[in-house]
Amino acid sequence: MTERRYSGLFLVVVAIFIACLISANIVAVKLVDVWVFTVPAGVVVFPLSYLFGDVLTEVYGYSSARRVIWLGFAANLLVVICIKVAQVIPPDPAFTAQAAYDRILGFTPRLLLASFVAYLAGEFSNAFVLSRMKLLTKGRFLWTRTIGSTLVGEGIDTLIFVSVAFTGVVPGDVVGRLIIGQWVFKVAYEVVATPLTYAIVTYLKKREGVDVFDRQVRYNPLALSR
Repeated sequence: MTERRYSGLFLVVVAIFIACLISANIVAVKLVDVWVFTVPAGVVVFPLSYLFGDVLTEVYGYSSARRVIWLGFAANLLVVICIKVAQVIPPDPAFTAQAAYDRILGFTPRLLLASFVAYLAGEFSNAFVLSRMKLLTKGRFLWTRTIGSTLVGEGIDTLIFVSVAFTGVVPGDVVGRLIIGQWVFKVAYEVVATPLTYAIVTYLKKREGVDVFDRQVRYNPLALSR
């Protein structure tokens, strides 16, 4: 089936994906208790970017998801630059919250590197696994590929981010617990959200009249064409 691009519904999914990604990075500075886990607040939002990443790959195919992943990367980078520029501009004397601004919205180079590398590696792994599993399952058993791709994608994302951000900063056993705890939480999130994924995928396939199978796609993340 010919792949359709840039429909109104496609743009809505893209907008939600990017909004979840950027929101997660901004609120990640706060630690929260969820069930038995202590996690950054961004973990509550960030798995939604994987959910909608699954939707993009499942409905529109890997090549469309690849473009959106890079678009999300560019949008996130732009937000970081804007926050940094606002941070370094001398504040007006009437603005007395510069220290709070710096503490909440200040990004260290190490955390930025960890976040950007983990995002790209995790999202592309997620899209690749889902795409290949769709071919292997002949489009059946959607839950196996949404959960399976999350196991891989979120695992790689969490491993890279926590390792790069916290190795040498906190004890090694703490790093290990952070990786396992966040990974388990994110995968559990995906499992709980499976009915929502099914509903969105079913609706989009019906309304868009599209269900892409990546039989001839190039999986190179840097490829500019299909």
